[in-house]
Amino acid sequence: MNVTMRNPCEKSGESGEQEKEAAAAASGRLTGVQEAEEGLDSDSDSCLETEGTHGLGELDKETLYLRSCGAHCVVPASCFLHQGKAPELNLRHCGLGPQRLDLRDNRLCGAGAEAVAHALSKSRNICDVDLSENQLGAAGAQVICTALMANLAMQKVQLAGNSLEEQAAHYLAELLLAHTGLKSLDLSYNQLNNQAGEMLGPALAENTGLTELNISWNHLRGPGAVSFARGLGANIFLRVLDISYNGFGDPGAFAVGEALRINNVLEELNMSNNRISAVGALSLGLGLRVNQTLRILVVSRNPMRSKGCLGVLKSVQNNAVSTLELLDFSTPAWALHWPRENKWLWVHNAHCSLIYGFAGSALET
Repeated sequence: MNVTMRNPCEKSGESGEQEKEAAAAASGRLTGVQEAEEGLDSDSDSCLETEGTHGLGELDKETLYLRSCGAHCVVPASCFLHQGKAPELNLRHCGLGPQRLDLRDNRLCGAGAEAVAHALSKSRNICDVDLSENQLGAAGAQVICTALMANLAMQKVQLAGNSLEEQAAHYLAELLLAHTGLKSLDLSYNQLNNQAGEMLGPALAENTGLTELNISWNHLRGPGAVSFARGLGANIFLRVLDISYNGFGDPGAFAVGEALRINNVLEELNMSNNRISAVGALSLGLGLRVNQTLRILVVSRNPMRSKGCLGVLKSVQNNAVSTLELLDFSTPAWALHWPRENKWLWVHNAHCSLIYGFAGSALET
């Protein structure tokens, strides 16, 4: 796989003439496809959907590509049409304009990751890349992270579901330390464990650019979870954090509570399904008692029971400068939302179903 991009302004006169010819030829092909489609019923698209992948397979790749170009009002690339059946795709000097590269679920593995990494290290146009579900592993993570560190234009990276473990965390930590332009990183659905948390925590503390991080559905627990939470406390840029479906437990909840006491930038936090009991909820409440920036807190699917829920609520109530707007104790369907001027809020989870009223300075049930 060989993918190289160049700024459209750098095209030579000869390549410009070739593109005009390619556009005319491709336009003719597209017209032919559109004329052929005029005889189809209006339900043809829905028929394709019901036929599944077998129905799509009956259409050749060229026709599907031309249809897609027509739907998006773009001129087809003749070089792509010529290489449709080739084992290697070469898009050099095509002046590709889109800033997002989506290669999700393509089984790139290590070898494919090297080819993509080479392209990313040279490109200055792409700022958003999705490499999720590509079985990258540690080797793939290494080459991709190295390439991203050389591409300062990159702002959003998705690496979900790539079997990233402790070894990969080393390269991810280097990325967090070196890339100050990266704004959003998705590491969900991997196998980042206790040791990974101990590496990522200090890197998060030193990071000076990331505003959104998704590390849900991993194995952060024990000392790793505590180290990661401490990194959150020192971070001064992160605004959205999803650590749901890990194993933070009560020690991790205590560390997050401590982080919320000193962190003055985080606005959204998802801690659902982290084995947090009433003890951990009360520790978390210590941070909520003084935090001034958190707007959304999700702690659903945790065994907090009524004591833990009430403790969190009292902490919020006792914080005169709290900006909390959304608090979820259960499932997304039971998320509670209240404006600051509202005197009543509804709380529901598996262990309590109560209405709490803000009357004066005390909670009434």
